[in-house]
Order: sequence, then C-alpha cells, then structure tokens
Amino acid sequence: MPLLIVIALMALPFLEIWLMILVGQQIGVAWTIALLFALSAAGVVVLRRAGTKTFREADAAMRTGRPPQGGLLDTLMVMVGGILLITPGFVTAALGALMALPFTRPALRWAFTGWAERRIKRMRDSAEAEFVAQGGRIPPQHGQRGDRAPSGGRIIQGRVVEDE
Repeated sequence: MPLLIVIALMALPFLEIWLMILVGQQIGVAWTIALLFALSAAGVVVLRRAGTKTFREADAAMRTGRPPQGGLLDTLMVMVGGILLITPGFVTAALGALMALPFTRPALRWAFTGWAERRIKRMRDSAEAEFVAQGGRIPPQHGQRGDRAPSGGRIIQGRVVEDE
C-alpha cells in the first residue's frame, strides 16, 4: 500500500499538468490561469475561515492523546481542503473542494473514523503479539474468563470509601 501511495504522489504532477493543458486548450490559457488563481484564492478564504484557534485545539488534542471530536475532525478536513485548494491544479482542487464542502464531510468523516479504528486495532494486535512473543503476558480484559482474576479468584466490583 505505501508503494502505491508513493507512485500516486509521483504521478500527480504529471496528471495536473496534463489537465491544465487540456483545460487551456478548451477555454484558453488566460482563463485557465485565472481559474487556477481563483481556486487558490478560494483556498485562502477557506483556511482563514477555519482559523488558527482550531489548529491549536487539534494540536492540543493530539498531544494529549484524546481522540478528535466530530467538530474538530470537520475543521481539520476544512483546513486540509483549503491547503489542497491553494495547491495549483485541478485534481488537488477537486479533492480540496470535497473536503471543504459541508455536505461531503459526513461521508469523509465516516470513512476516516472507520479507517482509523481498523488501523488502531491492527497496531494494538501487532504490539500485543510482539509483547507475547518476547515472553510477556497480557492479563484478560474485564468480562473474559467468567469475571475471574488472573490468579483464579473471583472479581468483586466495588468502591473504596474512606472514613474522615
């Protein structure tokens, strides 16, 4: 999969230039350049609307390890969409518009969260397998083995109450 991404990123500039030539042949060079400038200006407007406050919130959430909130993920998609709109080219502008438009973000959010959950599960399973291969032991999760402690005793749920 990473090799496919590298190949796609290497092919992207050629695809962009080819599309610019095709569009230039259809509407003219001056209109093509004007359209590319308009798309870049739209990207700047989108980024300004997203704001630096949201970037700080996203950075703080990632540093603390909290999962991104729905609104935070939407704003990050808008920011990435703005960056893609600023990048000259029609393919990147189309991808940027998909990420910036409000009616396409729910589907993208659903796809991203599904991908992230699968990726996290694979990473956890891989880390646990390596830990066990090195001689470690993973205690059972709550609810497994009939609510029994690793020593075989029964687990009794409760809470600690301290006298004052």
